[in-house]
Amino acid sequence: MANKKKASTRTADNRVIALWIVIMLMFIGEVFFYAWCRVQCVRLQYDIGRQTARVETLAAEQKDLRIELARLKSPARIMTIAKKKLGLIMPASDQVVVVP
Repeated sequence: MANKKKASTRTADNRVIALWIVIMLMFIGEVFFYAWCRVQCVRLQYDIGRQTARVETLAAEQKDLRIELARLKSPARIMTIAKKKLGLIMPASDQVVVVP
């Protein structure tokens, strides 16, 4: 009879220990999962910050390029280049031909 009590007590103790091990493993797994989620969140925040800075840089560069394009397209600049570099002059009224 005492042997049966020891065996049943030992089996119950083993079950309790196994249950605690399972609970602890689940808890440790949850802690690791939470830490992984936080690391991913921080990594994404850094990526978003880098991309936001890149967008701002590209927007400033685009603005500068639009200003440069407007300067290059200006009629005064084109007329200066035509006169000085290409030697062109404004046509006289008898040189103009109107095409219908």
